[in-house]
Amino acid sequence: MNTLRSILVHLDGTDRAEVRLRLAHRLAALYDSTLAALFAVSPRVLAVLPMMGGLPPMPMAGDIDPEHRAHAVAVFERLLQDHASRSDWRELRGEPVVESFIGHALTCDLMVLGQRNPRDTAGFDVPSDFVEAVLLGSGKPALVVPAAGRVSPRPEKVLLAWRPTRESARALETALPLLQAAQEVHLAPFAHGDDFASSLSRLRGYLRLHGIGPVLEHRAPDEGRHAGEALLLLAEKTGAGLIVMGAYGHSPARELVLGGATRTVLESATIPVWMAH
Repeated sequence: MNTLRSILVHLDGTDRAEVRLRLAHRLAALYDSTLAALFAVSPRVLAVLPMMGGLPPMPMAGDIDPEHRAHAVAVFERLLQDHASRSDWRELRGEPVVESFIGHALTCDLMVLGQRNPRDTAGFDVPSDFVEAVLLGSGKPALVVPAAGRVSPRPEKVLLAWRPTRESARALETALPLLQAAQEVHLAPFAHGDDFASSLSRLRGYLRLHGIGPVLEHRAPDEGRHAGEALLLLAEKTGAGLIVMGAYGHSPARELVLGGATRTVLESATIPVWMAH
């Protein structure tokens, strides 16, 4: 069953937005999905100078940067020129970025987002926690595209990180189309003990049921603050073109608390990451 019928890709003023858009378009073509490109950035903030002896400067919301919007429109129009595409342009006009993007994401099957690149000044058009906030706030899976490097809509090798948790199960379920298309699936278990051995046995049966296999299993990395680093090293060792994993954390009133492995992978991955919460 095709679970990718509706894809939402985030556009901003960065050059990497075109990579995200073209990857999303190729996924839409593979899975006969509709594609919506949402230009979502924060208005520029203008500082009001204080009067002598007065309060510190107060930020004021300005306009959407016209150059960044023009760049995003040009990226979208190039896609239409190069491909006959069922693509829908959407944009925010000063609404709260995170909350509004989440509202659009609630009725999609997959979000395609971009890893934050601190060296890209255009990337500061969105809050620094944008990816984490929309991932945790929407409950929808996200394909997070790295800030550099080549990406593929059908990676030959996929690394599946597994814990017996709702988040891991959600990531696995939503990524089934890409796992089924992969030539190799590598499994990285993140737990130990007899109970986990039973969970792994059930996981193997689930993967076989969905036509995924054989699965190459690796030794469970140690838990703790280095778990994310171990996962990234394993991805490099196996030549994986995609990591599938649960995203752990919560987002009360935008005060994000992420698990260490989730944060490490989001910040440092050099290949796409499929995450679900």
